[in-house]
This record gives sequence, structure tokens and C-alpha cells, in this order.
Amino acid sequence: MAGETDLAKLLSTMDPVLYPQTYVYCTVAYRDQARYQTLEALATYREDEGVTLVLARDAADEAGLTYGPLLRRITLNVHSALEAVGLTAAVSVALTREGISANVIAAYYHDHIFVPEADAERALAALRALTVA
Repeated sequence: MAGETDLAKLLSTMDPVLYPQTYVYCTVAYRDQARYQTLEALATYREDEGVTLVLARDAADEAGLTYGPLLRRITLNVHSALEAVGLTAAVSVALTREGISANVIAAYYHDHIFVPEADAERALAALRALTVA
């Protein structure tokens, strides 16, 4: 099934959902990454400096990993095509207007936005406002 590319349709049907878990971004050295596989990271990314893990806060705490800000995940429940143009920009503009930082991970079916835990409800409201704009 092909993803949606029409920006108006993406925005009107994105159905953002806020998840209750708290997530964090951690980094581990390449040589250590195998020992963290059991943590079941939500996402991983290999950078020149090491491997980034997006983990539930509890998992990071249990593993003794350090991390930055506490984040919540908002998933856009529309099957956006990877080649769709403008969705990330529209989300970014809406959150910027509210003074909310965002880290976006685009996966095959959906886009996932990680926002500061304290701003999560406001972020969800800002994104829901896009669906009626």
C-alpha cells in the first residue's frame, strides 16, 4: 500500500496520538551496542560519534545510561509516503509558533514527533489544530 503524498490530505487526516510513555535519547559506543540490544529501543541511528538509542526512560534508567530531556511521542496516524513534501515543515511551523521543540523520526508508515514532556499536551493541541485548518 502506497503512502499519501498530498499535503492537504495528510494534514486533514493525520490524527495525532500522544503516547503516555516518557522517552529519552541516549548514545553508546559502537563497541558497546550489542549489550544494549535487550533494551528494545524504539529507534536506533548510527552516527559517526556512536549509536543513538531512543528508549523508554525506565529502560535507560535500569541500564544506567545518561540522557538529555524527557520526551513524549506523538504519532501521526496517517500513512505518509516517504517522498511526501511539506508534512515535516507544517508540523515544525505549528510547534515553532508554540515555542515547542521537536525531534521527528519518519518511519515507513508514520511520522513520530518527540516533544518535551512538559509541552506534550500543548503540542498535541497544536497538531490537532492543523487537521481543521
